[in-house]
Amino acid sequence: MILKKIKVICTVGPSSLNKQFLNFANKNIDLLRLNMSHLNLVDLEKSINFIRKYSDVPICIDTEGAQIRTKINKKKILKLGEKVSITNEKKFSLYPKNVRKQLRLNDILNIGFDNLKIKIIKKNKNIIGKVISSGKLENNKGVHLENRKINLEYLTKKDFSAIEIGKKLNIKHYALSFTNSVNDIKKFNKLLKDNYKIFKIETLNACKNFKDILKYGDHFLIDRGDLSKYVKIENIPIVQRDLFKFKEKYINKEIFVATNLLESMLENNFPTRGEANDIFNSLEMGSKGLVLAAETAIGRNPISSVKFLKNMIKVFKNSKYKKSKYF
Repeated sequence: MILKKIKVICTVGPSSLNKQFLNFANKNIDLLRLNMSHLNLVDLEKSINFIRKYSDVPICIDTEGAQIRTKINKKKILKLGEKVSITNEKKFSLYPKNVRKQLRLNDILNIGFDNLKIKIIKKNKNIIGKVISSGKLENNKGVHLENRKINLEYLTKKDFSAIEIGKKLNIKHYALSFTNSVNDIKKFNKLLKDNYKIFKIETLNACKNFKDILKYGDHFLIDRGDLSKYVKIENIPIVQRDLFKFKEKYINKEIFVATNLLESMLENNFPTRGEANDIFNSLEMGSKGLVLAAETAIGRNPISSVKFLKNMIKVFKNSKYKKSKYF
């Protein structure tokens, strides 16, 4: 049995945008990801040029996509029962701006991953929310509307500008965040006809439409972080397993897995046993690529994280050819 190459994809950020990591990347990483959710357009161009000084690894521009995000001037802890204005541009608001017009009374905003929830209790010139689950409010955090769907464009204005910069600088790889439908894929395919495109599965709509979505793309990424806003954490393994099952008849299509693969290595030198099991099980399901995000973007051990991931891939491949030495 010949196993296809399993890709290692790493997000570049403050911990990895340096000569040492990028030189290391040349022989150890297949794709370097730039996350537009945490980059402005000026820094995007600077980052691409800096990476190319030290590395010939392909670069992927990962778009913001159809997501609501916070805009605040100062992070704070919001306490249970506290009331907040959501239309104050200087203090706290949401973007894209057209989101605010679509909000209704009793809508529940689930913000970031800190369990912060705000319920809309008043809407006129101002929108007032009441905190129903306390948590940390920070800038540029993803917002999920719990009780209903809201209309968002598949790409932001910033995304279109980022893609233009990418084309100018000859970037060949792009990812569409928050892919929801076949229509999203068709539009992205039309925009980037001859490029390598990754479609990210991180919403309930994407899961429900996955059988149809599969027909129109070749590379997919299960982002378990944002997906956990729609699916209970204990059900994420089931959803991941079933997405791989849907793909079985499409031999040449690839699914990658992202989020929390080596979260403990943000601070620690070694991963947990649970993380090792998770990586192995994702590969066993059929993952053709593994994505490190915070681990290499802001973690203390970006190189060690990549080394461990590659070692896990090696262990997995060897397990297909050799019997375990422990039995």
